[in-house]
This record gives sequence, C-alpha cells and structure tokens, in this order.
Amino acid sequence: MKGFRPVYLLLIGPFAGTLVPALYNRAQPTLWGMPFFYWYQLAWVLVTAVLLGIVAYATRERHDA
Repeated sequence: MKGFRPVYLLLIGPFAGTLVPALYNRAQPTLWGMPFFYWYQLAWVLVTAVLLGIVAYATRERHDA
C-alpha cells in the first residue's frame, strides 16, 4: 500500500524543531557543561531516531504466509 499515511506527520516535528537556528543559537542553559546549541541538536537526533522507528514500523509491508 503506497501513498500518504497520517503517521508521516510525525516527521514534521524534527524538521520544524531544527528549521530556524535563531531559536536555539545560544549557550545557556547548559547540560553537563554542554551548551544549549549542542544538546538541543543532539536531543533532536535521538527523538528523530525514535520517530523514524515508529514510522518504519507503522508503514512496513506485511507478508503473512
């Protein structure tokens, strides 16, 4: 089954969250000595990995025998 599925909307979050660097281009607050700019992006990497896993699971082709 091909085409648009609502679960694809989950992928808008990571795109929107990193679209405008002016929103997170600052040093404070720090997390374990890491400036906000870096840990914010790292957090999006982890969130994106989880969301991609959800989308892949929800859209996989099932071949039941």
